[in-house]
Amino acid sequence: MRKILALALCLALVTLPAQAETGNERLQNCGVIMKEILDIPDNIPQELLNKAECAIVFPSVLKFAIGIGGSYGRGAMTCRSGANFDGAWGPPAMMRLEGGSFGLQLGGQATDFVLLVMNKRGVNGILSSKVKLGADVSAAAGPKGRDLTASTDATMRAEILSYSRARGLFAGISLAGSTLRTDNGANKDVYGRKVNAKQIILQGAVGAPGSAEVMLLALMNASPKHDPK
Repeated sequence: MRKILALALCLALVTLPAQAETGNERLQNCGVIMKEILDIPDNIPQELLNKAECAIVFPSVLKFAIGIGGSYGRGAMTCRSGANFDGAWGPPAMMRLEGGSFGLQLGGQATDFVLLVMNKRGVNGILSSKVKLGADVSAAAGPKGRDLTASTDATMRAEILSYSRARGLFAGISLAGSTLRTDNGANKDVYGRKVNAKQIILQGAVGAPGSAEVMLLALMNASPKHDPK
């Protein structure tokens, strides 16, 4: 009985915020978080941001546990336009982040995440189906600050680099084991018609909504040009 009640409470924590937030409100929140994180001194190294082909932001990912643990977040992914990802940051596709762990955990915590997708294989994997980070695509905690000399080869070869901000602290963090997938229901909410992530990101099927302006402007100001070298 206690396990059933714990699971019910966890589900309530997950579903209630999602029901209260529209897709456009989510994009506005993504913009606020993206701008705040990019404005943090010694945050994501400029070299890595310039190399990134896409960026994904998840505001206030909820971690919960009462006997069981897990996490759930809803955010958005934007990529540089063009066949070689060398154009301006384009219209966002809506995303979900889900993960779980078992063990003794108590309480809840909300954390903001930014993920950099570093190559085409990572992009195609995410847009093709749901992917498990660390299994279907390689993922690592992103280095921060200006000095990349301490970064390991595994980190620099990762397809996704992840960063977090919680309680004012910014750090690279591993999300290995979490599942990343597209949120086509939210895409329909934002764009007013059925459209999938591939059509949004790769085919230019829609223009960017006004609610994405802050997120796209923050990225354009921080990294206007792709530099894969």
